Amino acid sequence: MLTKEENDLLCRVEGDAPMGQIMRRHWLPACLIEEVPEPDSDPLKLRLLGEDLVVFRDTEGRVGVLDEMCPHRRASLVFGRNEECGLRCLYHGWKIDVEGNVVEMASEPPGTGLVEKVKHKAYPVREGAGFVWVYMGPAETMPEFEPPVFQPTPETRVSIAKIHIDCNWAQILEGAIDSAHSSSLHSSDMVPARVPGAAATDTNWLRPSTDKAPRMQVQRTSFGFRYAAIRKPIANPQTHDYIRTTLFIAPYSVLIPPNNLYNVAILHVPTDDTHTAFHFIAWGDAATTPATEEWRKFLHAQVGIDVDKHFIKVRNRANNYLQDRKAMKLGNFTGIPGIPNQDIVMWETMGPIADRTHDRLGASDLAIVEFRKQMLAAAQAFAAGGPAIGTVEPRIPHNKLMSFEGVVPKTTDWRVMGVTPEEMAHEAKSHAAE
Repeated sequence: MLTKEENDLLCRVEGDAPMGQIMRRHWLPACLIEEVPEPDSDPLKLRLLGEDLVVFRDTEGRVGVLDEMCPHRRASLVFGRNEECGLRCLYHGWKIDVEGNVVEMASEPPGTGLVEKVKHKAYPVREGAGFVWVYMGPAETMPEFEPPVFQPTPETRVSIAKIHIDCNWAQILEGAIDSAHSSSLHSSDMVPARVPGAAATDTNWLRPSTDKAPRMQVQRTSFGFRYAAIRKPIANPQTHDYIRTTLFIAPYSVLIPPNNLYNVAILHVPTDDTHTAFHFIAWGDAATTPATEEWRKFLHAQVGIDVDKHFIKVRNRANNYLQDRKAMKLGNFTGIPGIPNQDIVMWETMGPIADRTHDRLGASDLAIVEFRKQMLAAAQAFAAGGPAIGTVEPRIPHNKLMSFEGVVPKTTDWRVMGVTPEEMAHEAKSHAAE
């Protein structure tokens, strides 16, 4: 369990909170490219780390991320006109470009010089892998933008399901690194089967184990940590183990074990202290990785059916997440379709910020304990003047990281399974430097 003070340090991201300031030292997924699809399309309201912003694509196709409120009289620019390479406030016609320059002041007489004196808050932006990325930290610490973990090559297919969730980012991320829960909560979707390794169908994920109580082992790394959930396989349990490795990539990314067709990554982007933009990503070869709509259908996260056009979910606490008790009596474990929807019920019912002072953790929570230790230490170090976790050189590019799953002989060291040559060389250098 944590103290209340530790829990706040882990969870809170608004204003000067150390965890939020750590997030600001990294490129963050602001929104999906599909949310600002074309030049002069509708502006998008965005809230990120407790800050209200507006995103727009200008006439030339450039994307801007600005303070939502007009610098003149603080009216919302979300309702502004997106025209001729700028966002024009409806109130007095002030117009602002993607870099925060006020290029027109319709309400001001010529020659006042005010237009040269006003600069609106604008953040650096990049586009890649289906996202608009934003950097919200100090200019002097801005890192080069690099391909994310789920885009090892430009040809990689990336399919993203997005859902806005009404709780804190840390309890969602703890769910992503909790391998043990999948054998219960997702047991109607992650089905034991006599298969050589994890396999995906149109309706299920199959796995070669009935073991619901995995043994957990953790390995700290330069990017966060890697852990293994070790289960008894259905075949040859005396001589083999079924191993699933998951990577926590500080501060907000998780790479979970792949299946035979594609890989899976999860991004947890704090909207504010008590809300999170959740992204569940399938990525890999275009021949075997589901396209976006197919992926969203599999997860029951389709726009217009499960979420609205702003990715606000239909299932919520007010309607009991549309849980189907009849389906439960007929054999479905949760009565809730879709892997992320099952998780959301667990996360949100913990409360806006889970009270970790009452936790009773067990052996299966080893990764949860490691996450809390690592990120609390990172927040404390940052508050004391140290660098943000994940920013210290030398660091391995995230798109050189991989997770692993498979049935292997018991003599196999899981720590080398799925490790790329680039990561192996980097970690060797890091240990030598120590």
